[in-house]
Amino acid sequence: MLLDYVVSAFVTLAIVVDPVGLAPVFVGVTEDLPPATHRAVAVRACVIAAGILIGTALIGDALLRWLGISLPAFQIAGGLLLFWIGADMVYGTRTEREGKAAERALEEHIRYVAAFPLAIPLMAGPGAIAATLLFSGLAHTWTLTAALIGIIVAVCALTFVGFCFAGAIRRGLGITGNVVLSRLLGVILAALAVQYVIDGVRAALR
Repeated sequence: MLLDYVVSAFVTLAIVVDPVGLAPVFVGVTEDLPPATHRAVAVRACVIAAGILIGTALIGDALLRWLGISLPAFQIAGGLLLFWIGADMVYGTRTEREGKAAERALEEHIRYVAAFPLAIPLMAGPGAIAATLLFSGLAHTWTLTAALIGIIVAVCALTFVGFCFAGAIRRGLGITGNVVLSRLLGVILAALAVQYVIDGVRAALR
């Protein structure tokens, strides 16, 4: 139970946040900043995103109960949203939007690029929040909740590592490599999303 939960939650959040895919965006957002500030921006972005997702994990289940939303209903809605994000990744529209968000940040000279667009909406965006709410609803014990928090920290730490090696990752994968990886991760996420919808429908019918 614990192992299945950890694997499923980690794979889903890692795909949605996409640490490798965000590396080129990080390069674009920080290219006009002094090199000495890049690490500070990376740390700030990851801390902000982790705080948002951990807060979501801690109050997610209570929020659903307060709003009167059943877990099967949220599973179906979350699965549909994750499928949409997976389709975006397969067709490349997500990367295009992320690039435009980064360009706007630079053009408008946003001072705190760590908060926007890095932490929000690229790391802790609608998909990541929906996935965290979904798994917080499935965490029926404090052990699972602690595991989810650990997974969030681990994914944000991986993203930080990706930011630190953003330039090397971008050059290593190249344009073709980045496109292929994004498409592959999108297909996997879409398949996971369909499974969430199936599980939600089965639970609702029961």
